[in-house]
Amino acid sequence: MPGEPRQVWLVRHGATEWSQNGRHTGKSDIPLVDLGRRQAEGLRSTLARHNFELVLASPLQRAVETARLAGFDRTELDPDLMEWDYGEYDGLTTTRIRELDPEWSLWRTGAPGGEAPVDVGRRADRVVARLRQARHDALVFSHGHILRVLTARWLGLEPSTGRYFYLGTAGVGVLGYEHDKPVVRAWNLSADGGPA
Repeated sequence: MPGEPRQVWLVRHGATEWSQNGRHTGKSDIPLVDLGRRQAEGLRSTLARHNFELVLASPLQRAVETARLAGFDRTELDPDLMEWDYGEYDGLTTTRIRELDPEWSLWRTGAPGGEAPVDVGRRADRVVARLRQARHDALVFSHGHILRVLTARWLGLEPSTGRYFYLGTAGVGVLGYEHDKPVVRAWNLSADGGPA
């Protein structure tokens, strides 16, 4: 379709200390660990084979460093790509949160003092609109939950359906079109082409 990218590549940042121990990492600006840096560097050869018209990144250091190590020093920082704001639950594991609130579901209610799914959906919609303005392929470096919501919104689904699109650290997803319909072309790939 004219005015729409052929493909949108989504890259989740590499591993951090908190991602390794299951802590929700929203606005906390946590750096990559050695494994995360190796994961990001491992993406370089795969991503270098593509010509991206638009390269966006979350301003948080784990996404920016992943982009840099993957070979993209020049990215446009977009605050709409920041991770879901977990509010009072930032830095906590799901197990700990469920001790406080046994019925809790991020996808249903969000987090106290943070964002609800509809809030994250609005941010994702703004990013999707930008991506659809690109004439050629686009690349996005960001975070697990926001990328899952972005994927849902790309497909025209409710933000809460992002729960079905797990993306591992340094995982890659590819969105695109089949004829004129938005689709997922590939999902949760690692640098070696297998699941992340």
